[in-house]
Order: sequence, then C-alpha cells, then structure tokens
Amino acid sequence: MGISAISSPSSPQDAHEKLLEFSDNRLLIDLCGEFDRNLAQIEENLDVQIVRRGNQLVVVGQEAACNKTAQVLTGLYAKLEAGRPIDAGEIDGELRMGAAVRDDQLEMFRGGKVEIKTRKKSVHPRTAAQSAYVQSLFENELAFGIGPAGTGKTYLAVAVGINMFIGGHVDRIILSRPAVEAGERLGFLPGDMKDKVDPYMQPLYDALNDFLPDKQLAKLIEEKRIEIAPLAFMRGRTLSNAFVVLDEAQNATTMQMKMFLTRLGEGSRMVITGDRSQVDLPRNVPSGLADAERLLKSIKKISFNYFTSKDVVRHPLVGKIIEAYDADGDA
Repeated sequence: MGISAISSPSSPQDAHEKLLEFSDNRLLIDLCGEFDRNLAQIEENLDVQIVRRGNQLVVVGQEAACNKTAQVLTGLYAKLEAGRPIDAGEIDGELRMGAAVRDDQLEMFRGGKVEIKTRKKSVHPRTAAQSAYVQSLFENELAFGIGPAGTGKTYLAVAVGINMFIGGHVDRIILSRPAVEAGERLGFLPGDMKDKVDPYMQPLYDALNDFLPDKQLAKLIEEKRIEIAPLAFMRGRTLSNAFVVLDEAQNATTMQMKMFLTRLGEGSRMVITGDRSQVDLPRNVPSGLADAERLLKSIKKISFNYFTSKDVVRHPLVGKIIEAYDADGDA
C-alpha cells in the first residue's frame, strides 16, 4: 500500500487533502464496507470527507484530522491484510487508538503486533486504557481493573487467563465473584448448590464460551482445571499455579477481600475487577475494593488500572448513559 499527501489548491487555506492508495481492490471494498458505511463512521467521528477514486481514497479536511484518518484507515487495512474482518467495533477501537497518545509500551499492543490468542478467537485491545491494562496483566502477579461496566475489564482478564493456560504458564483458571443480588431479592432458588450459584456466575461463563469450544470448556470444568465459584468458596484455599479472577469486587466486604487476596499462591496471577459506582452491599457495609485500593496502592508489583466511560466498548449509548449518571452524582 502506498500513501502520499497532497494539498488541493482549490480548497480553503486551512483545508487539506490526503491521498491513500491501496494495492488490493478486494480488501479496499471490505475497508469501505457495504454502501461505504465504514467510511461514513470514520467521517462522522473525525469530521472529514472521504472520497473513493478507483483504488484510492482521498481524505479532505483539517490537516490534523486528515492525518488521523489516514492512520485509522491504514490500521484497518492492515487488519484486513492479516485476515481479520472489521466491523463497527473494530473501527471504533481503531478510532480510539488512533486518537490516543501512544508510548513505546502501548505500541507493542497495536496493529495486530501483539494479540491475546484463545482457542476460538484472538482479542485485541480497543483503547489505550485497555492496552495498558492487558500489559499489566502479563507483567504483574496482582492487578486491579477498576471502572464502569462495558469497558472490558473482566473480558480481557479472562482472555489473558485462557492465553496463559493454553501456553502452559498456569495449570488452571479460577473465576470468582461475590454472590450478591443486584438491588433485588430473588428469594429461594431451586436445585443443588451449582444450580443456586450459577445465575450469579453467568457473566463468567459467557466470557469463557467466547474463547473456548463448548466440548473443551465442559471437559476442563469437569476436570476442575477451570473453576467458577462464589467468593465464599475461596476460604481456606491456597491458589497455586493458577490464573485467578475476582469479578464484581466492589461487592466484596473488607474481610472477604483480605481473605481472597491472601489466597495467592506460588506461580499464580490474580486479577481483581470492579466498578465503584455499582456497589450492591447493604448500607454502612464498606466495599472491600475501596479498602484494597487505599491500602495496597503503594505496594510495588501491584498494578491499578482505571477505565472511564470513554473506554466503553459496548453500544455507544452505554458510554453516554454512564456519563449522564456520573454527572448527576456529581451535582
């Protein structure tokens, strides 16, 4: 792919054109999307105009916006060349990464150079905060991911856990969360213990199903090489040679959090994820996540990574909803 930039003499003084040439017309069609919807998404976000001329795209707009657009388009084209399809989510991720200030540490997670490989799919960070978070999961034995729903905290942690398990770095994966009802009383649940706790654990099952074939996942759970259990079941255990994730940690009490953190054994890695704005504990019961953040922040080799509404990778409205509630809480 060749890239060149030209200025249009007929354009206003502050407007620029950037010409991008693509060698594979088939991939260019995929880059543009059906009815050029991919280009329309980029135009709306970066306030530029993109015109297709044969195997070329001409970007018109402010110079800085043209440069960012070129970066986004070339990044997406590189993914197509690597055999990765692009969708609205991939475009959104490239837009965010393209707009972020990158340093050498984040660069290693960009453009498909590093990916989290699992049995069913490869996962790529979509924001700078996600990139830094993934890096900390590989580098630290204890890592915290704190931020609103939809920012990929648990999803990325499970993906890294699967990657380390497949690579033989750990012998098992243990996923846990407090069995706390989200603001409503569900009453008596029928069935055995597994039937009673599985509704609370379902988000963890959903993540695993994204990364492992059904039969392999069922076998690993049967062999207890993958465990999904409520936080209360962790008491008295030493979790060695395992990748351990505690999800929804804002709903752990201070004593539960201390109990869980002290389960860390030799050869293990532990990830704690939570959202401080969604505490479902009874009133006057402090969140163990807040206490852990206060007490452990100065300890080396324990990382804290933070997300905001700008890192939400669900429907775009989710980020706006979070911002609206945050603004109301600050008022």
